[in-house]
Amino acid sequence: MLTYALEDGGKETLMEQLYRSIRRDIMNGVLKAGEKLPSKRNIAANLGVSTITVENAYAQLAAEGYIYTLPRKGCFVSEIGLGRQPEHTSRPAGPESKAAPAPAPEYFADFAGNQTRSEFFPFSIWTRLSREILSDSRIDLMTNPPSEGILALREAIAGHLRDYHGLQVDPEQIIVGAGTEYLYGLLIQLLGPDHRYAFEDPGYRKVAKIFRSWGINCCPVEMDASGIRVSQLREKQADIIHTSPSHQFPTGITMPIARRMALLAWADEQPGRYIIEDDYDSELRLSGQPIPVLQTIDRHEKVIYINTFTRTLASTVRISYMVLPPHLAGLYRERLSFYSCTVSTFEQYTLAAFIQRGYFGKHINRLRKNYRELRDRLLAALNESPLKGRMTISGEDAGLHFLMKVDTRLSDDEICMRAQKKGIRMNALSHYADAATKSSSHTFLICYASLPDDRLREAVDRLAEILI
Repeated sequence: MLTYALEDGGKETLMEQLYRSIRRDIMNGVLKAGEKLPSKRNIAANLGVSTITVENAYAQLAAEGYIYTLPRKGCFVSEIGLGRQPEHTSRPAGPESKAAPAPAPEYFADFAGNQTRSEFFPFSIWTRLSREILSDSRIDLMTNPPSEGILALREAIAGHLRDYHGLQVDPEQIIVGAGTEYLYGLLIQLLGPDHRYAFEDPGYRKVAKIFRSWGINCCPVEMDASGIRVSQLREKQADIIHTSPSHQFPTGITMPIARRMALLAWADEQPGRYIIEDDYDSELRLSGQPIPVLQTIDRHEKVIYINTFTRTLASTVRISYMVLPPHLAGLYRERLSFYSCTVSTFEQYTLAAFIQRGYFGKHINRLRKNYRELRDRLLAALNESPLKGRMTISGEDAGLHFLMKVDTRLSDDEICMRAQKKGIRMNALSHYADAATKSSSHTFLICYASLPDDRLREAVDRLAEILI
């Protein structure tokens, strides 16, 4: 049986990854001429993908002549020819011989990534603060920080949460780490691997991968128009749920207060139940006031709040933090304070100064203005294109992506493959669903954070060519 490590939500769609993996094995002779490939249903079950994904990968391979189909017999590897060279020349591995990573494909427009436009980063202010920190804080910079992060940064974060979200927390409740993935690992150790963890379906696929990589018991929980279905949490006997109530990814749903109260009631029913509130881009809500975070209405210390600076500063700034309820903060110091802080002291002091001196608040306001203007130009271009009347836009006010549902008979994978050939990277809503619930939704995420102004119109024109 063919087995490949496919990365959901990566640079390429699952279909593209499967197609390239099989093609590579054919070119390298791993799959021999005349060899029968597994059935679409069997390989789909083995890899945890939809049969449509496998069908489209096989169709592309057949179109390019790598495989052929015999009626009622299946798919077979074609005879490529002796003159063909393998895609990757193998050589003995050694200390000085390492395979070079494949370069990431470049796209004319990337509607699936979260790359930050360089002109939106406050380079001049950051540079000035960095020089100042290097000059004035040399002793502090050479002092190892506590596991939770330096106090100055945790105090700055607490002040930001108070001023922006109305969230009153003690700096001792805040844990700073290099990315939310690292913080999830800490939480699993803190809460214990014996609990049943749940994640949203569709949802941020990396969360499920992290849970499963720790070997813990986890399950998908379906969404409805109001967010996570609390009844399924009970049916699946979940203990811990990861959710983004203010701007769910990828659906964009904002959880209403009634559902939030129901979720808190579920957590209160039994000891050991917790809600991990991932508030990844609430500062970038483009209309109205920020949505109050779930932890502000938590009365029984059931909510663990997580946020990151990768959206508000840059995707390469790997600084995140979580706010633990007081009793869990004490447990963290007792059990996990032996860990070293994973964020450099230099970056922490620079970010602390950036927040404390008011630059962060001004930066967020500028970002919202810039992204609102970019979104409006993109929506205007879409409404002036041939797509008008064949698409429905939703979730355009909540953050840096919106959903576009299109009237088409093409499958989601077919559309994404066509888009790639046009230099457009995009993902469908169905690509974020659990394997058992995948289906063509004809709804696509349009993440516009990295879209250059001078490519906007051309990108929309290419989308129209793909979808019309």
